[in-house]
Amino acid sequence: MSVNNDKNNARAYWKENVRIILTYLVIWFLASFGCGIIFVEPLNTVQFFGFKLGFWFAQQGSVYIFLILIVAYAISMNKLDEKYDVHE
Repeated sequence: MSVNNDKNNARAYWKENVRIILTYLVIWFLASFGCGIIFVEPLNTVQFFGFKLGFWFAQQGSVYIFLILIVAYAISMNKLDEKYDVHE
């Protein structure tokens, strides 16, 4: 019985892990490709620190968001590891 329960926990863990990864990848895509390329014209009507917002996202904003996502992913994975008791 415990082997079956371990398999179920492993499946649930990886299902949540993949959901977290896909969520952060979508956010990263929207910030880098979406804001820096697709929505650049509407965003350029807004000024941010003296620069057009679309330009800022293409040059720096997507990098900052990527760094924030790395920290958020680490925090999310630590919580997930503790939830399934696989933490260090």
